[in-house]
Amino acid sequence: MSQPLRAVLGEDQPIVREGIAAILRSAGVDVVASVENAVDLVRAAEEHRPDVVITDIRMPPTLEADGLGAVRTIRAARPETAVIVLSQFLDASYALDLVGDDPSGVGYLLKEKVASPQLLIDAVERVVARDSALDPDVISALLGRKRPEDPLSALTRKEREVLALMAEGHSNTGIAERLFVSVAAIERHVTGIFLKLGLSQTASGRHRRVLAVLRYLGQ
Repeated sequence: MSQPLRAVLGEDQPIVREGIAAILRSAGVDVVASVENAVDLVRAAEEHRPDVVITDIRMPPTLEADGLGAVRTIRAARPETAVIVLSQFLDASYALDLVGDDPSGVGYLLKEKVASPQLLIDAVERVVARDSALDPDVISALLGRKRPEDPLSALTRKEREVLALMAEGHSNTGIAERLFVSVAAIERHVTGIFLKLGLSQTASGRHRRVLAVLRYLGQ
C-alpha cells in the first residue's frame, strides 16, 4: 500500500487555512503541518520534508511576498519539494519568480478560480508528479510581457493552443480531452512543437516538455 502524500500548508486566514486542510484530508493527503506565517512555513518544511508545500503569497510577518520567499528557501534546500501558491493576486513577476528556470513541480493558482475541491487536488497530484499547474490567467499575464523576439512565431494556432495547455500542466491525454481530438493527434502536435522550437530528440520527453513550456513563458 502506497503512503499518502504529505503536505505542509501556509495560510494566514484561519478559515481559509482550515478549509484547504479539510479538502486535502478528504482526498487522503496527510497535512503534517498547518501554519500562519512564512517563518513557520520554512521551519515546518525543514522538519517534515513534505511532498508538497501549499501556501499563500502575501503572508506575515510583512504581508508582502513572504510566502514566495519561503517557497524559494524551501526549494533551495530540497528542490524535489513540489509547491503550489494560492493567491488572490495575479502578478507576472510573482509567477516568474516562482517558475524560475524550471516549471516542473510548480503550481500558481488564483483562489477565486479554484471552483471546486477537485481542481486543487488535481493540481497537487500534477505538481507532485513533477508537472506544472499554472492558472490560464497567470499564463496570459506572462505572455503579455514584451519580448524582443517571439520564439513561438513558427508555431501554428493549434500548436500554440496545445502548448498553452502543456504549460497549465495537462498531459497529452488531458489535452486531447479538452480539445476533443485523439491522443495521437496531440502527440503529432507535440512532436511538431519540439521540432520547431529546436528541442533535441536526445532529451527525455518530460525534459523537452519542460523546455517547451519555458520557451512559451519567455524564460
